[in-house]
Amino acid sequence: MTSFTDPRVENYLYAMLPPREPVLEEMEREAKQRDIPIVGPAVGRLLYQHVKLINGKTVFEMGSAIGYSTIWWAKAIGEGGKVHYTDGSRKNAEEARRYFERAGVADRVEIHIGDALELLSERKEQFDILFCDVDKHDYPRVFPMAAARVRKGGLFITDNALWSGKVAYAAGNPSLAKDPDRLQETEGVVELNRLLYSSPDWYTTIIPLRDGVAMAMRI
Repeated sequence: MTSFTDPRVENYLYAMLPPREPVLEEMEREAKQRDIPIVGPAVGRLLYQHVKLINGKTVFEMGSAIGYSTIWWAKAIGEGGKVHYTDGSRKNAEEARRYFERAGVADRVEIHIGDALELLSERKEQFDILFCDVDKHDYPRVFPMAAARVRKGGLFITDNALWSGKVAYAAGNPSLAKDPDRLQETEGVVELNRLLYSSPDWYTTIIPLRDGVAMAMRI
């Protein structure tokens, strides 16, 4: 992910952030060193804030990697809440489990290993928040599942909603894409954004922070 915002603005936003707890800062260093995709501290604070705004207690996270965003969710929901971590890698899940224990939130996180869409389809309950960070070409497949899995007044939050600015290019036209080999991923993000904004069931705003975060409230 390459930020599309002015580097000076980006630096300002991150310079303003207060220190995180040691386990989160360690995860940030590891992610940078090993090129692991995480939402980062600015978006982490945004996620935490929105949990508090709706008094969220249940979160289903689609695509969790080493569990960085999971910890932000778990800190926000507090005792008695539940975050569902999903990842296809058992190695990632084991690493995440160790981080959860160190962060003191292991009792609030339920770990699921496998395909996030399949795992979500098996759930019957509704959640306060559904967070989508799966492979971008799968983004449109999540949309029809979200209405049944998010309570009214709950949030469907999507990471990478601006996809390094590629969404500004005409989807379906390889000659206008900066990275033709990844056009399918760009089209997936574009299509989910279109579905969210055109649906009467969701009130959606894309926040141009980091790589863009789509905040959709179910109405």
